[in-house]
Amino acid sequence: MFKRIWKRLGLVAGISLSLLVAGCGSNGGSEGGAADEGKIKLVYVEWDTEVASAHVIKKVLEDQGFDVDITPVDNAVMWESVAKGEADGMVAAWLPATHGDLYEEYKDQLEDLGPNLEGAKIGLVVPKYMDIQSIEELDQYAGKLNKTITGIEPGAGVVKSAENAVKTYESLKGWQVQTSSSGAMATALGEAYKNKEPIVVTGWSPHWKFAAYDLKFLEDPKGSFGKEEHISTIVRKGLKEDMPKAYKILDQFSWTAEDIEQVMLEISEGSDPAKAAEDWVEANQGKVAEWTKGVE
Repeated sequence: MFKRIWKRLGLVAGISLSLLVAGCGSNGGSEGGAADEGKIKLVYVEWDTEVASAHVIKKVLEDQGFDVDITPVDNAVMWESVAKGEADGMVAAWLPATHGDLYEEYKDQLEDLGPNLEGAKIGLVVPKYMDIQSIEELDQYAGKLNKTITGIEPGAGVVKSAENAVKTYESLKGWQVQTSSSGAMATALGEAYKNKEPIVVTGWSPHWKFAAYDLKFLEDPKGSFGKEEHISTIVRKGLKEDMPKAYKILDQFSWTAEDIEQVMLEISEGSDPAKAAEDWVEANQGKVAEWTKGVE
């Protein structure tokens, strides 16, 4: 436990130090703010979705003349650093469930600009060629799947929900959630899909796998995986006054699952995240213009 505490303190201290160095010799920004005029610091949790969104918004802000630093941190530090003004913002808040406890803890210390992506969700995912529609029908594949759900990292929210589903659904009696990693899950899915074999994985959307394969979420009538979520943009208090142009772009930032999955797919195929973001921005100037509308 103490190791986790020191790790968290170290991450916060690292953010503070980088901000101090970035701010030396600057002329603008409010006292105690995270960035001076023209410099902006964003944080994100290192999930596939947030790697994509952080790099895209970084590219858009840079094209508008901002000096942008994006830093991957863990969930708690992401929220804490924005609440304390050590970072300017994030476009990575999964609400109302995934980050709900952190939102409740820090909501009075930051500003919620609302959803930048609607329809995010978690659940059990199968290829469309599997002739079932609901979790309640998974028992039809019990033998072929060895009563196993292919999961990701132990302790992940979607894994916990899958373990809850195993306890809740009679059709999943005797099943197990086999934990591994996000990468291992994606590899297993790809191999099964290539051979048109049955597989059920813990999944979430947006994710590049939906752009690469024909997949579907299984219906969850018992609600083990909760309702649909959204991804919100959160900024520190005072950003609107300190950096009105950056604030306006972040406030107007909004896209779809299909948009983000294009970036995620390119990254999954080996492209550098910055290059994938640049490619998407160049190909979607109309949408980007909506984000920068009114910025002079």
